[in-house]
Amino acid sequence: MIQSPLSASQLTGQDPSHLIELSDGNRLHPAAAKAWQQLCQLAAQDGIELAMVSGYRSYQRQALIWQQKYQGTRPVLDAQQRPVAMEQLSGWPKLEAILRFSALPGASRHHWGTELDVMDKTALPPGYQLKLTADEYQAGGVFARLGSWLQQHAAKAGFFLPYQSYRGGVAAEPWHISFKPLSEPCLSAFTPQMLRHALEQEPILGQELVLAQLPRIWSDYVQNICEASA
Repeated sequence: MIQSPLSASQLTGQDPSHLIELSDGNRLHPAAAKAWQQLCQLAAQDGIELAMVSGYRSYQRQALIWQQKYQGTRPVLDAQQRPVAMEQLSGWPKLEAILRFSALPGASRHHWGTELDVMDKTALPPGYQLKLTADEYQAGGVFARLGSWLQQHAAKAGFFLPYQSYRGGVAAEPWHISFKPLSEPCLSAFTPQMLRHALEQEPILGQELVLAQLPRIWSDYVQNICEASA
């Protein structure tokens, strides 16, 4: 296991100096990038062309997503993929609606350069609009084969699925893989104090409510992941 966790500013997405840029423009930690290449090679042997939909996201990028969802200018979906009327929500239910599919800025695992959202380019029908929804990766979905393949083979390159199933916090994300040798020590090194400091440096909409609910967010949406099986 890699024993050198990132700095607080790197863990919270405020410092990207630990990353390298890949040919597709995405950025990852060098160790995760190397493992990603290995995973792509393994997938290719089974006729799957892995492609990264998203890699690193900065605090600022995550904050933009948060602000838009909080204001209701970016769609927010419920557990059944139906639009949520954000103007009708307030307090914790409003935060909960956003947190189901979008991490709090500073708390996204995508800040670390260890997380990837992936798809299979060979499975894309002409003109298909990618949604990144769980049904796409389940039986009958366009990426059903990939969903099954990741569960069976991701660990061979050091990856696992932190949101493989719903555990009462983040919705199931069968497209999200994490490079365990680095993400595990990152999570161990990350603290609520680091997150609070990042939010105080760069406030977001709903700031007062978010800070008041930070212990609940920490336990239900940061620490609450599916453990790697290997």
